[in-house]
Amino acid sequence: MTVDEAYDRCTEITRAEARNFYFGFILLPRERRRGIHALYAFSRLCDDSVDDAGDRAQKAAAVAARRRDVEAAYAGTVPADDPVLVALADAVRRFGIPRAPMDALVDGVEMDLDTNRYPDWPALKLYCDRVAGAVGVLSLHVFGFRDPAAVGHAEDLGVAMQVVNIMRDVQEDSLRDRIYLPADEMAAHGVSEADIMSDAMTSGMHDLMAAQARRAREYFAGGHLLLPMLDLRARMCVQMLASLYEDILAGLAARDFDYTQGRVSLSGRRKASLMARSVLRALLTRRR
Repeated sequence: MTVDEAYDRCTEITRAEARNFYFGFILLPRERRRGIHALYAFSRLCDDSVDDAGDRAQKAAAVAARRRDVEAAYAGTVPADDPVLVALADAVRRFGIPRAPMDALVDGVEMDLDTNRYPDWPALKLYCDRVAGAVGVLSLHVFGFRDPAAVGHAEDLGVAMQVVNIMRDVQEDSLRDRIYLPADEMAAHGVSEADIMSDAMTSGMHDLMAAQARRAREYFAGGHLLLPMLDLRARMCVQMLASLYEDILAGLAARDFDYTQGRVSLSGRRKASLMARSVLRALLTRRR
């Protein structure tokens, strides 16, 4: 398998499995866009390791396999017929992607093996840092940057997006016996696990979700500080992706945070509008 064929397969995976993610990076130059697709395809592989059918032992074995995949990608010893790993290894070499956030990503996925409740925000933030903040840092190395402060802002943006994902997927996660809302904040708002499992959209649940929305907006604010640190093409794409998730958050708010109404989705026309606005904002943002 050639490297080009491997990247093409990663692009197909990204387009099929993550339309918003694919759309968000469509303005990147081809080489960097393909690097992002390789990162996404591997992240998808990691997620599938714990989300697909199988008992705990099978899932643990799959996570262990992902750790071996990371080792192989950095050692340059990936199987020649595995498109995701061939592309990942090339991206690691091409963009100088550090290993620590890659290991953190697998650490985060491993948390889903045994952790399905979080006592408070610090515990949940560790999970968000690993499964989303780390992806932000990995992506940042594909974009290219000079200011070390960019790393923290990339982490903030990843956490903001993950909080939005948590809010959007409360119902879906509950069907897997997972609750990603902090238990102490649930208790403070009078929300029980039974309420979530039965899709009881109480006033307390509304207030709890509103609190998560405020948290997401705070992290988005930190994430937006990344924009002046990127070149124009990367800035347009990051602005686009942030706008997509902020629009999903706005859609949840417009429903009074009633997650039982189904997933908030954005039409093609809405995405095109957000792209136009993102390009304009990126053009008006001066690089530092």
